[in-house]
Amino acid sequence: MAYIGKQPTVGNFVKLDAITTSATTTFNLTNGGVAYSPQSPNHCIVSLNGVIQSPTSAYTISGSTIVFSDALTSSDTIDFILVLGDVLNIGTPSDSTVTAAKIVDGTIGLGKLSATGTKDSTTFLRGDNTFASAGITPLYFSAKGTGTYTLAHNTLTKVQYGTELFDSNSCYDNATNYRFTPTTAGYYHLGASILCYKSTNDLTYTQIGIYKNGTGGTKICEAGLQRYDNSSAFIYAMQPFTSGFGYANGTTDYFEVFAQAQQVGSGSISVDAGNTFSFGYRVA
Repeated sequence: MAYIGKQPTVGNFVKLDAITTSATTTFNLTNGGVAYSPQSPNHCIVSLNGVIQSPTSAYTISGSTIVFSDALTSSDTIDFILVLGDVLNIGTPSDSTVTAAKIVDGTIGLGKLSATGTKDSTTFLRGDNTFASAGITPLYFSAKGTGTYTLAHNTLTKVQYGTELFDSNSCYDNATNYRFTPTTAGYYHLGASILCYKSTNDLTYTQIGIYKNGTGGTKICEAGLQRYDNSSAFIYAMQPFTSGFGYANGTTDYFEVFAQAQQVGSGSISVDAGNTFSFGYRVA
């Protein structure tokens, strides 16, 4: 591919410290008082007594020293030694000199950045010079009830969602505690429903709520359905649904669903568990 236009200047040009000559062939090379080792004689421009010297024939480089082919005298003057930099090496950029555009257009690859974290196809570079995952860590569950069971009249009872539909991180206990315990700290959207019914058509009220760390903790959200007129209306079934947002610390916090129902008559209130459900997923 041909290049059209002015060739960009790329290099790490270093003018070395002045050298006092004497009757010898070998002289130390320093930059700011610190030993400096050019990559090869061809990387240096050396002016002696006003004449540019030919690399490898007039002088060679050995580590941080220059070795002239003929011994100099105290009357000779090394005008300057300019090092052009290593092959394809622009040196270390100064602080705050590399713009974001230079990273985006590929002039400087992300592999050259001194950043912490894991650099791969799923991460991005943050402003604090760390690699972070794009988006958020997925964490979610969905469950529904199993079979049928009953609630005692006007008694707050934990809802048993015993059948898992999804559980990305094995955070939902569908066998014992019927609770969602996220393993990643963050904010979660939670939802739940319950379907209660009475064959005698005397169901009057059904309520459902999502609690953080038990009923003694924080109530995340709540919803209820109530019969308007107990004397003339007859209700066979009610299915309230509620949803809300809660924060979990990723270790000890958990979410549970509790419900209660009321009736006109006596006896227990049936729950159609197979048609009730709950869910939760991380949003931030």
